[in-house]
Amino acid sequence: MLEPVTDTQREPVKVFLVDDHALFRAGVRTELDSITDEVRVVGEAGSVAEAVAGIARTKPQVVLLDVHMPDGGGAEVLRRIRPELPDVVFLALSVSDAAEDVIAVIRAGARGYVTKTISSKELVRAVVRVSDGDAVFSPRLAGFVLDAFADRPGSAPINDPELDLLTPRERDVLRLLARGYAYKEIASELFISVKTVETHVSSVLRKTQLSNRYELSRWASDRRLV
Repeated sequence: MLEPVTDTQREPVKVFLVDDHALFRAGVRTELDSITDEVRVVGEAGSVAEAVAGIARTKPQVVLLDVHMPDGGGAEVLRRIRPELPDVVFLALSVSDAAEDVIAVIRAGARGYVTKTISSKELVRAVVRVSDGDAVFSPRLAGFVLDAFADRPGSAPINDPELDLLTPRERDVLRLLARGYAYKEIASELFISVKTVETHVSSVLRKTQLSNRYELSRWASDRRLV
């Protein structure tokens, strides 16, 4: 008698990691390789150029894609890969849960968006689901997408001239600062030094013409960054 085909008999989903932090990539790769045989990491990259070349070479089914990178970020990877490899599915994996980041990468063609607070098991499920055609979002992020594409009153703003003055990394720092994180905690969360955090905060204060953390928090809240 033939045994029924089950999910455990399916081929592993081939995954490619894109993140500019080597330590984070190594951690994700180790976790995915150790807890399941449902996914198999076939490559990784730390920049847009490396990602484009690596994805073209390995032809993964799913790309775990960081939103912010020094040379263009996730949207640029999507722009360059999707015309050539339309069957590759992209799942954003980012520290950011800002509305504008979620909307931008979904508009560029990502199938889902999860934050780096996701557990290893939840990440595996998300990868398998997007490879099967589902859309996957961390809690509360789906609302940003629904609001933006429905164009309803109160939807998340897409363009903000003041916000556009800030670099992606400055937005990340500001978001965590407004949530009450100390400089050391921000540094740990973003894999940067405390001195770099201080530099970003000084730059944000200068660009926004604000004078203290309290004013920055209100400014960030008004723009739905928190």
